[in-house]
Amino acid sequence: MSDAYSAKPLGVVSRPPIVSIGRVALPIHLILASASPRRTQLLAAAGVPHSVVTAAVTEHEDPSTDPAVMVLHNARLKAAAVSALHPEAMVLGADTTVALGDRALNKPADLAESAAMLRSLSGREHTVHTGVCLLCPSLGVDEAHDVTAWVRFRTLSDADIARYQSLVNTLDKAGAYGIQEGREIIIAAHQEPVSTIMGLPVEFLVARLKELGLLERLRA
Repeated sequence: MSDAYSAKPLGVVSRPPIVSIGRVALPIHLILASASPRRTQLLAAAGVPHSVVTAAVTEHEDPSTDPAVMVLHNARLKAAAVSALHPEAMVLGADTTVALGDRALNKPADLAESAAMLRSLSGREHTVHTGVCLLCPSLGVDEAHDVTAWVRFRTLSDADIARYQSLVNTLDKAGAYGIQEGREIIIAAHQEPVSTIMGLPVEFLVARLKELGLLERLRA
């Protein structure tokens, strides 16, 4: 299986960005429409200037919904809510879930559900879906992408699951795990780049902003 990230564009509407007035390119303010500390850390580590505005929305989390459709819906929901308040800014919305087959594993409600999720992933390969939405009405940018990566779990014993739960807060993570914590206990192999699995595929995002001619114009 390829180690390159994969992206499935859905509902992409992107027009040539306005790159300058006269001969002076104007700066663009990038807003992350998410309260996730992991996402802002990933952007900062990649050197992408941004600010954070939390979107006040209710996310769709029905596990029977197609995982790709779910993350695209939620990413756009977040981006649209913040973009309505900041139409001159480039707004980034993102949402991540774990999919075992066609079933979404969202954040568990309690430790019993967390253990059941980890047990269902044991010894198997699954897919992490991250929806990425970029909105900037003033530049005519309106696009969403489903970026995916595969992860293969070790075969876990009940003791492994209990140990992992004792080290990691599994209740705030889709699929009841985070690759950035305790991966040696649960993960056998995974697709690169790891940022996709962590919740924001910054390599894909940076490449897309370059393609739009916007990366060098970003400011915090």
